[in-house]
Amino acid sequence: MILPAFLVITGFVLLIKGADWLVEGASSFAQKLGVSQLVIGLTIVSFGTSAPELVVNLIASFRGNADIAIGNIVGSNISNVLLILGVTATITPLFVQQSTVFKEVPFCILASLMLFIMANDAILDGYAISELGRGDGFAFIGFFIIFLYYTFGIRHRDHDDDTEENQESTQKTSVAGLKILGGLIGLSVGGEFAVRGAIDIAGQLGVSESLIGLTIVAIGTSLPELTTSVIAALKKLPDISVGNIVGSNIFNIFWILGLSSIIKPLPFQPAINTDLLVVIASTIALFIFMNTSKVTPSFPFWKKQKGHAIARWEGITLLCSYLGYIGYICVRG
Repeated sequence: MILPAFLVITGFVLLIKGADWLVEGASSFAQKLGVSQLVIGLTIVSFGTSAPELVVNLIASFRGNADIAIGNIVGSNISNVLLILGVTATITPLFVQQSTVFKEVPFCILASLMLFIMANDAILDGYAISELGRGDGFAFIGFFIIFLYYTFGIRHRDHDDDTEENQESTQKTSVAGLKILGGLIGLSVGGEFAVRGAIDIAGQLGVSESLIGLTIVAIGTSLPELTTSVIAALKKLPDISVGNIVGSNIFNIFWILGLSSIIKPLPFQPAINTDLLVVIASTIALFIFMNTSKVTPSFPFWKKQKGHAIARWEGITLLCSYLGYIGYICVRG
């Protein structure tokens, strides 16, 4: 147990430092190029923090561990919304752009619905088994390309709201690029260490692959998103914090599961339908929360911004929901 515990601790250290570099570099890079922080969060940061999920799923696909591959993505998307946004909003309420509420989050809901539909061949088409086949994978990649095209179209939108403090902290492009690269490496290596150590510990405790995928692997591969979103929020960069999560959930389904199922079709266990419904319900709840809370004047770094927000009480609600979900799947086994 000593070596796995050492890997987990080392992974946490790399994750925290990597997230710090990635957020600083991405924010500075966005200001230098005149690209909005929301777009940086939806693309560069999301891609970087989704790297552990990508590595785990590619390895699981080549090895034929479909339960881990699907459970990792489903569990990661649940933890991204309920755990990460819950923790982040509990620490500090999050301002949300209008485009995030009415475009990016609905796209995230679409991704969850498409996964539910494409994974349930036995229920919808009466097939003997359900699986994510290569055709499903290519369809996911197609949706992912549409998402990238949309993101490219809004790259300069809402960029004029940076504070003077952020403008003064803008770094040289080369330094920002090195920080982004170093942050991505730290997140990838740290996530790999943390997940490998956690899996070794869980294996010694005799836990099933499906449960490992939905909990330990999912939480472990979501640690980059957690550290990145919390640090971005503390640095008063809510667009990166929220965009990171929304973008990561879209990346996870359309990009990572798309690639995984193209490499090798992934058999789908009907028992995971409950977890897929949790993914859909949690994303819809996020959409509702964003529409029920508004920014208040009590937060000085939002003085020049008006719009939607995820309030602290909503963050607590998301976090409590995640604890309830973890309790449920542990009892389910």
